[in-house]
Amino acid sequence: MINKINQLLSDIENLKAEKAEEIEVLRIKYLGKKGEISELMNDFRNVAAEQKREVGMKLNELKEKAQEKISQLKESLESTQTSGDTIDLTRTSAPVASGTRHPISIVKKEICGIFRRLGFSIAEGPEIEDDWHVFSSLNFADDHPARDMQDTFFIARNPEIILRTHTSSVQTRVMEKQQPPIRIICPGRVYRNEAISNRAHCFFHQVEALYIDKDVSFADLKQALLFVAKELFGADTKIRLRPSYFPFTEPSAEMDISCNICGGKGCSFCKHTGWVEILGCGMVDPNVLDNCGIDSKVYTGYALGMGIERITNLKYRVKDLRMFSENDKRFLEQFESAY
Repeated sequence: MINKINQLLSDIENLKAEKAEEIEVLRIKYLGKKGEISELMNDFRNVAAEQKREVGMKLNELKEKAQEKISQLKESLESTQTSGDTIDLTRTSAPVASGTRHPISIVKKEICGIFRRLGFSIAEGPEIEDDWHVFSSLNFADDHPARDMQDTFFIARNPEIILRTHTSSVQTRVMEKQQPPIRIICPGRVYRNEAISNRAHCFFHQVEALYIDKDVSFADLKQALLFVAKELFGADTKIRLRPSYFPFTEPSAEMDISCNICGGKGCSFCKHTGWVEILGCGMVDPNVLDNCGIDSKVYTGYALGMGIERITNLKYRVKDLRMFSENDKRFLEQFESAY
């Protein structure tokens, strides 16, 4: 048996292979369950007692050599294949820089992720809308200032066709087609006829949320708001709700968070109050539910909406809103490492 082991050691030392299939054949031949080394292991019981120590050591050496040689062949083949793929002949001669995510996209993705964890799904709708879905169904009075041309973009001066001023129009479309329970968020771009400055733009982005079911209360809204604020700005964030008015919610409120820049102590950003407004919210007005075919005597719900640019300003301290739409590479490259 010693002679056979020595012969196999010599054969294994000289093994060669150019393909993965050939390496697998060699592995099975020597290391497989019915391979030559396994057969020698089975014959080991027939070796004389005085030779068992020597033969056992030789068998272990043979098996280790075989495993080592097979591993070497695999590594050699992989390195050869890799080295052949390092030159990409389709690439340009000049280096191509990696792209970056836009800060608005980063924050929108983060906000949507938070609401998904609360069980909300995403709903989308058209940016060119009609008066019913943007205003009338949402309880806006006929003489409401938002209907005026100085606030809203009308298509070809048609009073019925407009660029949506908020993503609440998506909520009304969902309510018309779906009965509760409804739990959606509506991210998207909106348009308002405002002068462009460092604090305002004629278009911006919103995320609105709507939850309708039986026995939904203002306490549910407050708990959701607290969770969202802490997820966005940190566990130490505090919120406060101030009474407000919106045509489509009653009661209505505006929510402030403790300034994440000064920690609530007061700075120029929060106008030394320690609080920053970030969104509006409230319980869905029964008239809105009825307008959309939902029984307001059975169901209640809450709605909230926030500007993504506002949240982005708070998170990244961007002082000029125009930076988000001017495609300045120096600005956008600052977000290269962001997810």
